[in-house]
Amino acid sequence: MALALSVLDLVPVRSDQTTSDAVRASTQLARTADRLGFTRYWVAEHHNMPAVAATNPPVLIAMLAAATERIRVGSGGVMLPNHAPLVVAEQFGLLEAANPGRIDLGIGRAPGSDPVTSWALRHGGGGVDDEAVNRFPEYVENVMAMLSPEGVGLNLRGRQYPLHATPAATSVPEVWLLGSSDYSARLAAQLGLPYVFAHHFSGQGTAEALALYRGGFKPSEYAAAPRTFLTANVVVAGTEEEAQRLLLPNLHSMAALRTGAPLTPQLLVQDAEAAPLTPDQEAIADGMRRRAYVGTADQVAAGLTELADQFDVDEVMVHPVAGALTGTPADQAPAREETLELLAAALL
Repeated sequence: MALALSVLDLVPVRSDQTTSDAVRASTQLARTADRLGFTRYWVAEHHNMPAVAATNPPVLIAMLAAATERIRVGSGGVMLPNHAPLVVAEQFGLLEAANPGRIDLGIGRAPGSDPVTSWALRHGGGGVDDEAVNRFPEYVENVMAMLSPEGVGLNLRGRQYPLHATPAATSVPEVWLLGSSDYSARLAAQLGLPYVFAHHFSGQGTAEALALYRGGFKPSEYAAAPRTFLTANVVVAGTEEEAQRLLLPNLHSMAALRTGAPLTPQLLVQDAEAAPLTPDQEAIADGMRRRAYVGTADQVAAGLTELADQFDVDEVMVHPVAGALTGTPADQAPAREETLELLAAALL
C-alpha cells in the first residue's frame, strides 16, 4: 500500500529560542515538507504553554501557506468552543480564497489549555465552558453552512438576514473533525465528514473510534465515503541510539505537563539528559517512548507502514518531536528536518 505522509506541528519553543526563532524554525520545516512531497501540514491550537507557540492556527496557516507552494496547510485543530463560529468561518474562508485548494479546517472540541485560559478565551467570546462544549455539534454545522458559497439565512426578530463568511467564495476549505474519544467519531459519521483520531496522544481506543466512524458513516456532500488517517510521534536519525536521545526533551515536556509540574520551554538534549524525572514522570515517559516511532529510517518506515496496515489507512500524519543539541542555531530545527528528510527517502 502506498503511504502518504503529512506533518503535525505544535511550533515547539526551546530554552534557547524566542517565539520568533521558533516560528522561523517551523516555517523552514514546512518548506522542507513541501519540497519532499508531504501531503499536508497542520498546526495545533494550544494556549499559555511556555514550550508551545501554536496559539493561533489561522495566523500561522497564513504565514506557512505563503512560505510554501503546493502542500495543503491547515489546523490540527481549531478548538471550536473557544471561538465564535462566524469568526472561524471568516478566517478559513479568507485563507481558502487566498490559497484555493490548499486549506484544511480541522476542528476539535477540547479546550487546548488550562481552565483559567479557557475561561478567558470563552468569556471573551460571550460563552461559558459548558454551553460552548454542549453546543459543539451546532457550532460545527454553523461553520460549514457559513463557509458555503450560498451562505445562510439568519432569522432575527422576525426578519431574515443573509450571512456569508466571504462575499464571493468559489471554493471552501476541507473540513475535518478531530478527536481522542468516540464522541467526534460518532459526530463525524453523522455529518459525513472526514475524521482524524489523535492516535499520537494516547494510543488507546483507536480501533474502537475508527469502527464507530466507519460503521455509522452517512455519505454527504463533504465525503462520499469514510476518510481518515492517524497521527504518530516520530523521531528519525542515523542510529536508533541518537534518535532516542533526540526524543528526551519531548518526554520531559510531556511528563511535566501530565504530572502538574511547572512548565518550561523545551529543554535541549544535553539538559534533558542531566535532568532527573520523578518516578511518576518516568512512568509517563516510558509509556510515551513505547508509543512513539523512534529509530532509523528503515525502522520507523516499517513501524508506520505496520500502523497504517493495522488500521487500514493510507495516510499517516507524523509529529516530528526531535529535540535540539546545544549549539544548534536558534532559528533552526535540524533534527526535525532530518526526521522528514529520512522518512521521505524511505516512504515517498
